[in-house]
Formats: sequence, C-alpha cells, structure tokens
Amino acid sequence: MKITIESTTQIVDLNNGVQARIWEGTTESGIAVHCFVTRIAVHKHDDASQFERELQTHRPPSPVLDGVYTARMVI
Repeated sequence: MKITIESTTQIVDLNNGVQARIWEGTTESGIAVHCFVTRIAVHKHDDASQFERELQTHRPPSPVLDGVYTARMVI
C-alpha cells in the first residue's frame, strides 16, 4: 500500500509523553487517512536541505479532524 500525506499544524501528546504531528492524506485508491508522525528523517548520506525547508510547511487540519483529537490523547 502507498499513501500520500501532508503535514498539518495539529500536534498531540501521546500517552508516553512523545509529541506527534498529525498528517492527513489518501491511499492510492482514494481512502482518506491520518497519521501520527513522531519522527521523520533523511538518510544520513543524502542532502537534506530541501527536505528540511519543505518540512517547515504545515496546513491547518481538515474540518473532519476538528475536535477529534485533543492536545493530549492516549493510544
């Protein structure tokens, strides 16, 4: 399975104290998904400068997620 996701401005605390940013997107077949991303990295031998610039771009979460996840959640 492949998914395409976009970073949102919404951040939640997971039950172990780790913060996760919510990313939203779709599968190849068009199913809406959201992900809790705690870490993301580029291979250490690759030039990460463009990746780091793009990683700073966030959009507001969709209205579907409004109020679904509080700032603190348990998983």
